[in-house]
Amino acid sequence: MTRITVDVNDEWLDAAREVLGTDSKVATINAALHAFAIRRQAREIVAAFDQVEMDFSGSADAWRYGGGRDLGSLAEQPRNAEAA
Repeated sequence: MTRITVDVNDEWLDAAREVLGTDSKVATINAALHAFAIRRQAREIVAAFDQVEMDFSGSADAWRYGGGRDLGSLAEQPRNAEAA
């Protein structure tokens, strides 16, 4: 752990504490930093999946116990949303 001294906007700290449900300044700052790190990892994962061609053909028959689902529309939905 790194120990630092910083000036922090009290309103932003209180707002973050309320959203994160933390009980101390240290916990709030650490939780906020962790949330941003996780958000970055999530963007990288989504970007990696976006680079892979997905084939959902036959997905309706691929599930066991008759619970087939047609996942073919999933590949088009995000692309259609981005074009809009």
